[in-house]
Amino acid sequence: MKKQWKSLALAGALAGSLSLVAMKTDDRFFEIARNLDIYATLFKELNMYYVDEINPNRMVKTSIDAMLKALDPYTNFFAEDEIEDYMTMTTGRYNGIGALIGQRQNKSIVLMVYEGTPAEKSGLQIGDEILKIDGVDIKTRKDTDTGKLLKGQTNTNVKLTVQRYGQKGPLDLTVSRDVVKMTNVPYYGMISEDVGYIDLKDFTATASREVRTAFQELKGKGMKKLVLDVRENPGGLLNMAIDICNIFIPKDSEVVTTKGKVTEWNKTYTALNPPLDLEIPIVVLTNSHSASAAEIVSGVIQDYDRGVLIGQRTYGKGLVQTTRELSFNTKLKITTAKYYIPSGRCIQAIDYSHRNPDGSVGKIADSLKTAFKTKAGRVVYDGGGVLPDVVIEAQTPTPIALSLTNKGLIFDYAVKYRHEHPTIKPAREFHLTDAEYQEFVKWASNQEYDYTTQVEKDLGTLEASAKKEKYFDQIQDQLKALKTKVSHSKDADMMTFKTEVQTLLEQEIAGHYYLQKGLKEASFATDPELKAALDLFKDMGRYTATLKGAK
Repeated sequence: MKKQWKSLALAGALAGSLSLVAMKTDDRFFEIARNLDIYATLFKELNMYYVDEINPNRMVKTSIDAMLKALDPYTNFFAEDEIEDYMTMTTGRYNGIGALIGQRQNKSIVLMVYEGTPAEKSGLQIGDEILKIDGVDIKTRKDTDTGKLLKGQTNTNVKLTVQRYGQKGPLDLTVSRDVVKMTNVPYYGMISEDVGYIDLKDFTATASREVRTAFQELKGKGMKKLVLDVRENPGGLLNMAIDICNIFIPKDSEVVTTKGKVTEWNKTYTALNPPLDLEIPIVVLTNSHSASAAEIVSGVIQDYDRGVLIGQRTYGKGLVQTTRELSFNTKLKITTAKYYIPSGRCIQAIDYSHRNPDGSVGKIADSLKTAFKTKAGRVVYDGGGVLPDVVIEAQTPTPIALSLTNKGLIFDYAVKYRHEHPTIKPAREFHLTDAEYQEFVKWASNQEYDYTTQVEKDLGTLEASAKKEKYFDQIQDQLKALKTKVSHSKDADMMTFKTEVQTLLEQEIAGHYYLQKGLKEASFATDPELKAALDLFKDMGRYTATLKGAK
């Protein structure tokens, strides 16, 4: 009898809990329906009575974007006219000319021409100002989207009217549009006798194939050690990250696990193919802009002790997005899960589910981080990106270098230099002479730019505090003397920080001659993370000790 009562009680409790769940579900659906009805009636009233005509598409898009922004930065809505941009983001392909156009002082300037594209073949140059596109004067049409005008069907022509530095009048160029593929690996090559380098900048649909091709070619050139650079890589497709990891770890090895609300979607992804190489020493370069798929690759390499990470802590994006098809050819990219790498850690740094009272989000506190272990037993932590094995402090640009770059003066002088010098040495060998640097200093002295150093800012704060607290009269003479002493001179700073400014200038100039590859090769000599990688490869005892967790 007691067992019967227990069974009845259990059944009653279960039925009650199911009823409660059903009630909560019904309540949620009711709230959704109620709020959608409120939204529809509000929109109807706006449309009927607002003093000016409203654009329904723009209004709805604005409201959707604001709603999704309250969740996280990665859940996004793509309207029908944005689908082409979405496809470019995922595939790295678009129909156009292959040039990066930017706005400088209300001018449309060619900032980069990509190698092998219609833009390069047509003779378009970095620094050209675009005046007209197919006869449309874009200087007078402020609402014109230059990028959309340049895109179009393959094998159609677009006529550009450009103003080039040093030319008296405009030039007309005819460019035949084609499929432009933005490469995931803009550069790879040998950087020493036995060290290969692969620069991985994205994870679109061909990323794995590009890395595999680069790796095999470098092996054929005698590569015995590899530097894989994922700095400034924002991530991309999860399957590409898995396949790239598979190049260096055994088949069937766990790569990443996703866990979210829909348990049926939770999955552990493993390496599906035989690896290309399980032995080659690897250094992965990371920084604070290495995110998502880039963190999977670097985290997996670290978790399996397959290579040494050098640089700065990664961004900390451990969220997975899934694309859902909506009505009228629109799409929703929605965060559906968090990912966990083989050690068990999730490297998501920002807790979007718990916002501060002001609506901001904060990173996960150190006290809430959990310790995990790599395959060899090294301790690693979750909750804040991937911390490299060898940390290199990020370089902070000096105020003068920052000002020259932000004002576009480094770029402008490179355009001038390219016009005046038909050829230069290969990017790795190119250096400005002292006389050429002085020519730049003289030119810059006639340009408009200025900056405030941190010391000057601190003195300004001290002066304000002194006035507020009635001490200014007592220390004003000392403050005046300090101000005079630390007041910056642009000419003096040009010499004090010559190495930094000249390096920026040389890299920019090399890029104008040799495009993306030139920019990369010109940076090798002064890249602190790359130097640390090469130094580590020269001391394989230290490399091995690092992988074993020895200090």
